[in-house]
Amino acid sequence: MNARELVRSTLEFAAPPSVPRQIWILPWAEEHYPAEVAQLKSEFPDDMVAAPALYHAPLPVTGNRYQKGIYVDEWGCCFHNIHGGVIGMVKEPLIHDWDDLAGFKTPEASLAVDRQAVNAFCRGTDRFVLAGTLVRPFERLTFIRTMELAFMDLAEQPPELFELLGRIHAHYLKEVEAWARTEVDAIVLMDDWGTQQRMMIAPDLWRRIFKPLYREYNEIARHYGKYVFMHSDGYITDIISDLIEVGVNALNSQIKCMGAIELGRRFRGRITFWGEMDRQELLAFGTVEDVRRAVADAYANLYASGGVIAQCEFGPGARPENVVEVFRAWRDLNKGKAQNAAADARS
Repeated sequence: MNARELVRSTLEFAAPPSVPRQIWILPWAEEHYPAEVAQLKSEFPDDMVAAPALYHAPLPVTGNRYQKGIYVDEWGCCFHNIHGGVIGMVKEPLIHDWDDLAGFKTPEASLAVDRQAVNAFCRGTDRFVLAGTLVRPFERLTFIRTMELAFMDLAEQPPELFELLGRIHAHYLKEVEAWARTEVDAIVLMDDWGTQQRMMIAPDLWRRIFKPLYREYNEIARHYGKYVFMHSDGYITDIISDLIEVGVNALNSQIKCMGAIELGRRFRGRITFWGEMDRQELLAFGTVEDVRRAVADAYANLYASGGVIAQCEFGPGARPENVVEVFRAWRDLNKGKAQNAAADARS
């Protein structure tokens, strides 16, 4: 079973021979710990990879999103970065006054996916391939309006908000289709919906405004035979059933703030947990023994003949020895699974 088959077996709860893995290495880690990053890539190669963002023409961006300074993305949103190796924040709204909506245009360049080049990449690897774009209607709203104004918009709900969301959504529908027509294995959604204790907006408001958008992205993905992966930080327990309902296969979320026991009780065997190991405390301040306990806890509560991908992020503050230990612990669990399976076959 190659890496692509391993991930598919995991998503289908088909008793894969091992838990697949993926590490997210931020430029910060490559800058501060190049030797450790090289070791990780050599000792624990990913079973999943994102396709490169290949377009027929370069996207109209300015600067580098991970470098200190100003980065302007293809939508025209301006990010201020005061640290190298991470992504900055938007401080000035692209649409400050609703009169600015008349001149707002979505980036056609990001729809011109070079299908032939993406397909060549997919055929050149046996790893499971994620689309090289992130579909993020809520976050895009906050980038265009700033977080502060976006929350005011959602509270007041002027008609212009729905006009803007409609344009964002129409663009992302085209973007999902452009990538779904390639040979990637999965489409990726990304919206951070939670604080550490609760959702940023009321779940009922989320269901009324944003759930229908996700449903339509999933419908396109399904039409082309693609899986759907989603990332969302924070406490989002309230909407996980909704994400399962609309068709999300794998969810990358902050397990610690929701609790592995509770997540397993409610959702084990219904959705694949695409990581993660806690990056706020565990990877930054925990011991190697803490890491091993956290991995064992995730496996015990979330694994169901699949349904778990060993994933964590190597970013600011993480101790490299803890990141390495995450994957060593998963490797040891995989060895234990294999030994148990062999013993069962002999008995």
